[in-house]
Amino acid sequence: MNKSYLVQILLLKESGDGEPVSQRWFEGFLEELTGKFGGATSFVRAPGQGLWRSGDRTERDNIAVIEVMAAKLAPEYWRSLRERLERELSQEEIVIRAQEIFPL
Repeated sequence: MNKSYLVQILLLKESGDGEPVSQRWFEGFLEELTGKFGGATSFVRAPGQGLWRSGDRTERDNIAVIEVMAAKLAPEYWRSLRERLERELSQEEIVIRAQEIFPL
């Protein structure tokens, strides 16, 4: 049985500067991942809502999720991508997580 992984990239729909991230940027990023992995799925048009505590306040963010299926995990690639995205989008932290997929 061959292992594969579902990698999820959680991205805010606004940059750290408060500017909306353009649909064009998301489309370009999806094309980049498709070129590398043969496909990618985005959940950009129906964003999730993230809640988090900041001191006494509850902050809210609109989150897009990009998913990729990868045959190998390659943590160094994903670490480098996360750092690049944090710089590009002026974000303090971007979450990239992976789950092993078991064929049923």
